[in-house]
Amino acid sequence: MPPPTTIAFIPASSTDVEDSTPVDYSCRETRSTVRKDLITDAAIRIVAEQGMRGLTHRAVDREAGLPEGSTSAYFRTRKALIEGFVERLAVQEQQEIVLDQDDLAGGIAKTIDGWLVERNRTLARYAAMLEATHHPELKSILVHSPREQATALARALGHESPEHAGAHFTAFIEGLLFYRLVGGGSTTGPRPGTEESLRDLKKAVEKVLRP
Repeated sequence: MPPPTTIAFIPASSTDVEDSTPVDYSCRETRSTVRKDLITDAAIRIVAEQGMRGLTHRAVDREAGLPEGSTSAYFRTRKALIEGFVERLAVQEQQEIVLDQDDLAGGIAKTIDGWLVERNRTLARYAAMLEATHHPELKSILVHSPREQATALARALGHESPEHAGAHFTAFIEGLLFYRLVGGGSTTGPRPGTEESLRDLKKAVEKVLRP
């Protein structure tokens, strides 16, 4: 059953359409948001390259090129810093979800391939998730997943139980991403960012999308 003409999803990557709206940096709220993004992006790079052990407020200050104490001013605790960069990751990944109603499998494959290309972000997310398994106070970061969108997709495709199908599809995406990024597929699979990679991912997604 083909998807309806309207599906409640986050649109394709914001990079597909360039936003030329000027940013007013004189606004205090805007400056704060820009500074937080700078800090969380630096935290993501550190965690991807050094693991969670490398994540300290001082290390983020140095990585971001900010005066000492800047990170602490926005994220007082390590827990707040971890939650901050995971939320930043979630926003970035959601903005990059590509949903082409004429080629759902191709769009999803393009999304996964993009996450493989931006491997630092994905590695940082996995590191944070592993950290949460040992620290109950960080469990809140585990809510960030594409499950709601996967459930909506399953409903649009006519699955009898879209909630279960959405959960299974989310597990499939996470498993495929992990396999291609750090598992056996990282050495045997096609290089991310290539047409071969897109074709390979699309074939896998097509099999899972069938009701």
